[in-house]
Amino acid sequence: MKDQNRILVFSKKNYKIMFLGLIVLFSGFVIMSLDQEEFGFGFLGLTLGPIVVLSGFIIQFFAILTKNKKEDTPTKE
Repeated sequence: MKDQNRILVFSKKNYKIMFLGLIVLFSGFVIMSLDQEEFGFGFLGLTLGPIVVLSGFIIQFFAILTKNKKEDTPTKE
């Protein structure tokens, strides 16, 4: 019975944002691997890919730090 009263840390919104961040991270690494220049020193490997990966990590931090609005409202007991 006590398990029903537990407050979950993440909501569905958090998980959706985290999944979006994982997709962005994965796509950034794929972009870096598609670079045709020698040793990956082209635009995709040095500029676009790392920016996309960094934005994926920022999305992950945002997903972790986002709070559910329902938790912020005090409840009467």
